[in-house]
Amino acid sequence: MTQHRGPIEALRHDLQAPMAVRGFGSGWFAGFFALVLAIAGCAMVIALRWPGWFAMPELAMVREWRSFRIVVHGVLLASYALALLSLLLRPRKVLGFTALGIGIFAALLGGANVQPSEAKSWGIFFGLDFFVVNLAVTGLMFAPVERLWPRRPDQRLFRVEWREDLFYYLVSSMMVQAITFLSMAPSRAINAHSGGFDAVRAAIGGQPWLLQLIEIMLVTDFVQYWFHRAFHRVPFLWGFHAVHHSAKSMDWLAGSRMHFFEIVALRGITGLPLLTLGFAPSVMQAYVALVYVYASLVHANLGGDLPRLGRWLVTPRFHHWHHGLEAEAVDVNFAIHFPWLDRMFGTFHLPDRRWPEAYGVPEAVPQGYRRQFLYPFRRHRIVNQPPA
Repeated sequence: MTQHRGPIEALRHDLQAPMAVRGFGSGWFAGFFALVLAIAGCAMVIALRWPGWFAMPELAMVREWRSFRIVVHGVLLASYALALLSLLLRPRKVLGFTALGIGIFAALLGGANVQPSEAKSWGIFFGLDFFVVNLAVTGLMFAPVERLWPRRPDQRLFRVEWREDLFYYLVSSMMVQAITFLSMAPSRAINAHSGGFDAVRAAIGGQPWLLQLIEIMLVTDFVQYWFHRAFHRVPFLWGFHAVHHSAKSMDWLAGSRMHFFEIVALRGITGLPLLTLGFAPSVMQAYVALVYVYASLVHANLGGDLPRLGRWLVTPRFHHWHHGLEAEAVDVNFAIHFPWLDRMFGTFHLPDRRWPEAYGVPEAVPQGYRRQFLYPFRRHRIVNQPPA
């Protein structure tokens, strides 16, 4: 008897199809890239139609670029062509029809020629364009590299829990305005009541650019080390951080799994030295871009021991041990950039030529964004309830 699946379940099943039925010539790759391009093109059309709601003001210069609409048009045309190719080649049509449907919806909205629609603005926006740009940059950077030099060759792109991590990526990008507003509150309060330090700030901002970048990395890593360690040692805080550690597979997308409140707290504590000590804006922007790429790198499914480099800079193997499920991996390797902080404070662990055998946490963190969002507040009752 053929099992009946709903459209969402059928799409998920086809995306997770084994390699044996998705090789070249099967139409799977055409359907997959058609879906990716259709979603990206549709998201950009939505951002162009309702820029007050779904677009970041900081990316206005990109949307106003003369050739931007030509690029959007090319993306949508490519998605149509690949969707049709997938429909021709693949017995299962769900990938092709889904991509085609999204592309048609984008065309009905106006396509690349869409004009901004007037809408009442409450001063609130969702970074849909930021999500597309961010995902495209990191995905195109790390997804191919993980296929070329994988730590675990049998781990697929659509591995277990990929949907949860992609949704975390969406939330952190779409809620960029709210996260920024909340995380900058501490630094704004300090700056408003510390006008006497303007000379110190001017001196720091007048240093050479590269020296400022190194200083930012040192200061923020020291602050984040103790912040990170506190989220492991304080039981209530661990409930938030356990969500991040609950990922059972490591790849470039796994680092996005982080509780909303931990993101706000982490960016708030990191922003204190960045925004209160007077570092040049261009240096801070470069550091933020570096952190986005670096966070994906250390979580990536990449091989290579790099024993010497791993003693001075955080490498994937160093951070994978922080996520390990073994007893020897508990409460180790808290540094974000410089492992010598762990050596200094007695939490360094990097055994020669060994990687963790498994990832995750021993407690049963629930699946799904909503249940994981509530988990820190229900954890005491869930962890201490008697077994059925």
